[in-house]
Amino acid sequence: MKLNLKKAGLLLSGVVIGSKLFAQTPADTTINTTNYVKPFSGGENFRTWSVGLHAGMMSPYTIFRGHEDYKTPNERLGYGGYIKKQILHSFGLQANFFRGHVEGTTPAFSNVTPYERFETKIKYAVDISANITLANINWKNHKSFMQPYLTVGGGSMNYSTSLYANSGSSTPNARTDDFQQFYIPLGAGLKVNLAPGVNLDLGYQVNFVQSDNLDGLNLGSNNDKFSYAHAGLEFALGKRSKPQLATHNPVNSMRIEYMTAERMLQNQLDQQKAENDRLRNDLNTTNSNLARLTADSDGDGVFDINDKCPNTPAGTKVDGSGCPLAAPVTKVYVTEEDKRVVKDAIANLEFDLGKATIREKSFASLNRVAELLVNKNFSLKLAGHTDNTGSDALNLKLSKDRAESIKAYLVERGANASRIEATGYGESQPIATNATAAGRQQNRRVEFTLY
Repeated sequence: MKLNLKKAGLLLSGVVIGSKLFAQTPADTTINTTNYVKPFSGGENFRTWSVGLHAGMMSPYTIFRGHEDYKTPNERLGYGGYIKKQILHSFGLQANFFRGHVEGTTPAFSNVTPYERFETKIKYAVDISANITLANINWKNHKSFMQPYLTVGGGSMNYSTSLYANSGSSTPNARTDDFQQFYIPLGAGLKVNLAPGVNLDLGYQVNFVQSDNLDGLNLGSNNDKFSYAHAGLEFALGKRSKPQLATHNPVNSMRIEYMTAERMLQNQLDQQKAENDRLRNDLNTTNSNLARLTADSDGDGVFDINDKCPNTPAGTKVDGSGCPLAAPVTKVYVTEEDKRVVKDAIANLEFDLGKATIREKSFASLNRVAELLVNKNFSLKLAGHTDNTGSDALNLKLSKDRAESIKAYLVERGANASRIEATGYGESQPIATNATAAGRQQNRRVEFTLY
């Protein structure tokens, strides 16, 4: 019953360990710099020394089945410790020490021995072993949760054996002297990281003794061996700020190096993009301001910002302020022939008596005046006058009407109305006496002034 409970306990421990092996932190895109050491750094950046203590069960039963002098193994307590120097991530050397008891009952060859049980006291066993870490690298995680390992080495142990004729007896029937023998320890195990610099050490070790007297029987040519299954704690020595070399994941350091460089490059690209966006916004603002400053809504060639006369009609000639230019003044030269045409019109001009109606006799000479105004763009002033016959008001109105009548006739023939001025002066500006009929005839007139 006792043996079954112990085996069940070991099986449960194996299940727990196996579940922990796969319960690791999944990789992500965050940069976790915990235990980060720059790749290819020297050993001074790590904790390379450690010590460990362990205890467990010793048994003559091993996984390497073969010649066994006793059929029934009895598990007994063993304990020990070690000091280790980690040289590489996956390789270290450790000095081991352990002691304990190995016991077995029911001899396989009862016909050659009267003893039913043996008990061997291992007073001390010391060896130097190589510790090979198999999996401290994990491509998917920042830091491995555990490290399976193998050990192999060689050393010397001192032990004494007691033999019992009755398996239940506590008094030995025979006792051997102390033996000093060389042995080869071969082991495997797992180290589970509990905290920075603290590891749970679970191991199984088979010790090959280079003799056949461990169990008190020396039969045949096969050497004895025994196993030691143990659990313990390992403590890294040195500064807590440094990671333990044996548990450090160098791939994660390379990953951090790569991701840091990538992040720096991305930050530079983001900064450059932000700078490009700023420059683009500045350029857009500049272009917008430039478009506003160079806008010419009415198309007159003067920018709106300087245009004091907006919305000028298309084709209008403007000055530097966008205002229409004054019509060019053409200097007019009145020739003698022009004067003759006007003088002839004045001489032939007749109205109905007391009216502003022009008589047909005057049309030919007025037509020539209209043609002159159209061709040469002359300006013309018409001044109407009367004699003193009748009231002043009537004479003023008649003189004005006659001047307007002439203007209307000339405009009908194509003359520019804006360039003809018609004014009536009545009897106020006589050029002869009104006392005689001849004088009054001279005063009844319309003067043409061409310019």
